[in-house]
Amino acid sequence: MQIAYHLGAHGTDEDRLVRALLKNRGTLAAQGIAVPSPRAYRQLLPRVAKTLRGAPAGPDTRQVILDALGEDGPFERLVFSHDSLLSFPVNAIGPDGLYPTAPARIAAYANLFPGAGAEFFLALKNPATLVPALLDRAAEASYDMIMSGSSPASLRWAPVIRRVLAQVPGIALTIWCAEDLPLLWPEVLRAIAGVSEGEALEGDYDLTGTLITEEGLAALKAFFETHPPRGIAQRRQATATFLEKYARPEELDVEITLPGWTEALVAAMTAAYDEDCAEIAAMPGVSFLAP
Repeated sequence: MQIAYHLGAHGTDEDRLVRALLKNRGTLAAQGIAVPSPRAYRQLLPRVAKTLRGAPAGPDTRQVILDALGEDGPFERLVFSHDSLLSFPVNAIGPDGLYPTAPARIAAYANLFPGAGAEFFLALKNPATLVPALLDRAAEASYDMIMSGSSPASLRWAPVIRRVLAQVPGIALTIWCAEDLPLLWPEVLRAIAGVSEGEALEGDYDLTGTLITEEGLAALKAFFETHPPRGIAQRRQATATFLEKYARPEELDVEITLPGWTEALVAAMTAAYDEDCAEIAAMPGVSFLAP
């Protein structure tokens, strides 16, 4: 059996990926792929992972998880997807930076089903926009609580991934940038589901449809109907063209107003994020998806 964990991060797809997968439950179930509702495990999995403290889960623990999912077996692949599997928003930043619990949490998930193959999927997000997203998701928390003593400039992704790779040797880890997801959406959807790129699934336009006008979406669908893309590169190029022509500015423009944050700081954080993404893409053991 294979277990796929889509870990977020926060604010990277607004649960659209799991909703698209749920649209295809019947199609995927026929292939032995189970996509349970996140309601069944979004609190259970982190709680179990924390109590295990890195030890493999026993048969009783595994059965508790399977019973909570309410899925009729047998199945060959089980898909979990929720942006708080790594941490809740209020704990996403610690004194040492982003997602301090990520290595231990991922190691625990890898041990939930001993003997099963575990695959992990993670979208990165520019820390300059991640912090506002965390604040939106933790209404009870102040800016200082979210930052946990870290400075904005210290929020880097490369150290997080290095720690994960060190703690979970041989991990199957697929990473992409949330900013690139509109061009990668069909590939990411199928990678998490564990089906081939040519598999017909519902939801291929779920993200694009939120970023472009209704006129643009209709034009894009019509274009692909009359000009089926010959490969991934051609589909990405066509999608990029329609996004540029029909984009909804309010969906693409992000206004950042946080205490002490200047345009220069945001620019520096963005440049550091770009550096981290390039470093992560070159890390052995990481499968990095990029347009």
